[in-house]
Amino acid sequence: MHSLGPVKDTEHPHDSAGELRSAGLRVTAARLAILNTVRAGDHLDVDAVTSRVRERLGHVSFQAVYEALHAFTATGLVRRIEPAGSPARFECRVGDNHHHLVCRECGRVSDVDCTAGEAPCLEPADDAGYRVDEADVTFWGFCPDCRRDSEGGSAHD
Repeated sequence: MHSLGPVKDTEHPHDSAGELRSAGLRVTAARLAILNTVRAGDHLDVDAVTSRVRERLGHVSFQAVYEALHAFTATGLVRRIEPAGSPARFECRVGDNHHHLVCRECGRVSDVDCTAGEAPCLEPADDAGYRVDEADVTFWGFCPDCRRDSEGGSAHD
């Protein structure tokens, strides 16, 4: 376990402390660990982020992690996604126009680039007077591992 003292960000080439400051957020060891955990993770939920941060720092409350993720989302450092039937998940891939693939079996989430380019990539048939600036697309199916398990063969068939 690490102490709650300063955390050196040697795992990621990003200036996490600078990003927090630029977003108007106070830099703390817990916030650095939370941001770096989301950055290193793969669409983690709050429980997974909390567990991994505790491995690095020792005790940190679930509420502190939740509040930090909320602040990160509000300032645009982190993106929150909510696939149906799944807890909210967090990623640091922000500011681009990408979508997600979700496995119906294991819940794995993967990024997929939008082929249309800029947001919004889709336009509703009737915008009802809204100025649409984003389309959130989720593709559902079975990941290669789950396909392999259920089909008993290659996942690339």
